Amino acid sequence: MTKTDLIEKLYEENYCTKKDAEALVNAVFDAIRDAMVAGDKVTISKFGTFEVRERSAKECKNPRTGEPVQVPASKAPVFKASKNLKESVNA
Repeated sequence: MTKTDLIEKLYEENYCTKKDAEALVNAVFDAIRDAMVAGDKVTISKFGTFEVRERSAKECKNPRTGEPVQVPASKAPVFKASKNLKESVNA
């Protein structure tokens, strides 16, 4: 499902305009992004948790040449599915 598919689904099920559905989807995504940028964890009950994890700097090897390469520290967005979501998918 793409963002466009999600907007279409909201439009069909809630009898709102596509413009309103798009604004709603964008507002939800913006709120999640803004919270994660601020370092907050976003928990949606019975769905999952969005958070930012810190990755430390490390040394890896270039697979082509075998030379060591320094990978700088970074932050990565992570989604962890809730138990209910996992059970629903596996049912």
